[in-house]
Amino acid sequence: MVAEAFLSYSHADEKALERLHKHLAVLKREGTLPTWSDHAILAGDRLDGVISAQLERSQIFLALVSPDYLASQYCYDKEFARALELAAAGRMRIVPVILEPCDWLSSPFKDFAALPKDGQPISGFTNPNNAYLNVVVGLRRLIEVPGNGTSAPADGIASPGQARRPRIKQDFDSIQRAEYADRAFTTIRDYFRASCAELAQIGDDLRSKFEDIDATAFTCSVVNRAKRQRGEAHITVHNCKSRNVGFGDISYVNQPHAERNTSNGSIRVTNDDYQLFLNMDHYGMSSGRDRERTTPEQAAETLWGEFVRQAGIEYD
Repeated sequence: MVAEAFLSYSHADEKALERLHKHLAVLKREGTLPTWSDHAILAGDRLDGVISAQLERSQIFLALVSPDYLASQYCYDKEFARALELAAAGRMRIVPVILEPCDWLSSPFKDFAALPKDGQPISGFTNPNNAYLNVVVGLRRLIEVPGNGTSAPADGIASPGQARRPRIKQDFDSIQRAEYADRAFTTIRDYFRASCAELAQIGDDLRSKFEDIDATAFTCSVVNRAKRQRGEAHITVHNCKSRNVGFGDISYVNQPHAERNTSNGSIRVTNDDYQLFLNMDHYGMSSGRDRERTTPEQAAETLWGEFVRQAGIEYD
């Protein structure tokens, strides 16, 4: 089948769009997935009119989701808002492509199956080409489903299989939850290892050390020599493996090489009727991120930010 895709993206993510175009080359040559982006707008065209007309005739809304996208009034409040209306009318299928860790699970995007698989951000892949390939495979599967073609019924009512994706409630078993916890721990560990190495390259005033304790724990220390008082931060993170239910699935302690019988905070795997996600709790401290839906990538970024802040380090 043939389906036309409307590419919605923030101009801050131009490089990601270019990379996606290259990975979509075979689908385009086959003629099965024509794509449109604002690059097709000609000098003198009325922007809103051209974009609106193309949005109305497209069957797939491919959103390149990032912090910049969610912050964009045009992308989010105009293009995505109209796409939601078209999807509700059965005229469009929304496919979020998660570029970077961001708060997309708190947006209406959470209601749509995202690419790459499980909504893992492309930026979190060691080789981003693997992520883009996952996106292409997902799109190929989509357009091979009958009912996702370019034409809608003449009366404007969607056919039974067209542009409608049922949300299927499910129960998550202990193995699924354990595997999700393992993936979350691995994501956090890899994020800390990479961030620690990056921090060590910034200047002589900053020192950092990352160390794996075993397969289910790591410790990290940061020293800010420019700050004489309270210029150090330490953390130990454990994948609890159900050994201490009271400390959640992943626990952390603000000490180096800390034992498993103490904790300053926890990360728990939880779920609604449709998907797994994480909740973060910091014991004894009120935090706006407590009990919010969080992805493994968001949890890693949040935990790292709180960790280095103890040493007087913050990111723009």
